[in-house]
Amino acid sequence: MKRRSLLTWCLCAVAAGSLLAGCGSDTVEKGVLKIGASPVPHADILKAAEPLLAKEGVKLEIIEFTDYVQPNMALADKELDANFFQHKPYLDNFCKERKLNLVSLVAVHIEPMGVYSKKMKDVKSFAEGAKVAIPNDPTNGGRALKILADAGFFKLKEGVGVNGTPADIIDNPKKVQVVEMEAAVLPRALEDVDYAVINSNYALGVNLNPVKDALFMEGKDSPYANIVAVRANDKRPELQKLAKALTSPEVKKFIEEKYQGAVVTAF
Repeated sequence: MKRRSLLTWCLCAVAAGSLLAGCGSDTVEKGVLKIGASPVPHADILKAAEPLLAKEGVKLEIIEFTDYVQPNMALADKELDANFFQHKPYLDNFCKERKLNLVSLVAVHIEPMGVYSKKMKDVKSFAEGAKVAIPNDPTNGGRALKILADAGFFKLKEGVGVNGTPADIIDNPKKVQVVEMEAAVLPRALEDVDYAVINSNYALGVNLNPVKDALFMEGKDSPYANIVAVRANDKRPELQKLAKALTSPEVKKFIEEKYQGAVVTAF
C-alpha cells in the first residue's frame, strides 16, 4: 500500500485553500511543479527563477525541508516532482542504500564547505584534544575530513580522498577528536565544540557568511555541485523548462550578486 505521509496531507491542504486534483496520487497537475528545497539558498534560487518559468507557463510550488532524508523519499513517493538540496554523490549514495531510481536533472551551484569556530580565531592554534564536528552522512563526512586534512588538522590514508572515514586518520599529533553529527545541527554545535565543518546552506541559515566567517574554505574546484533531482522516468517538458531557467543568465546574476562567493554557479 502506498504510504500516506504527513507531507502528502500538507500538500493537499495548503494549495490555494483547496484540494489539488490528484493530490496524494500518481496524477500530476499540468503546468505545476512541486519542488522540495532547503530554505537557503535553494528555495531562494528557485524563487529567483519563478518569473522565468511563469513566462513559460510553469508554476512552482516550493515546499521547504530542513533535513536531507525527507525530500528524496517524498520525490520517490511522487509527492514531489523534483527536489533541490543535495549534490550528486549524496543522491547516488542515498539511492543505492534505499534502492530508489532518482537522477540528476541539472547542476546549479556549489556551496563550498567551511570550517567555523566560536572559540578559535584560526585553524592553526588549537589545543591538544580539540573537538571538531563533521556531518555524519558518508558523502559529506568524507568531504569534511578531506577539508580538515587540507587545513592541517591531521593526515588521511593516501588515496581515500573524499571517501575517508575517521578510521582513515593516520597522522594526528594533537589527537583531534572528530565528532559526527547530523548536518543540520552543526551550526548549533559550535557552542560545544572547538570547530565544526558546515555546509554553506546551513551556515547561511544562521547568518554565518562563509566568505567572511569561515576560518578555512573548500576550494572552488569542488566536485560537489548541488543538483535538481527527479525521478528517472519523468520526462515532462516542465522539468526541462525548470533546468533551463535555473541555468539562465538571470539566475547566474542573482547567485553572484546575492551570495558574493559564498555560493558559486556550476554552469
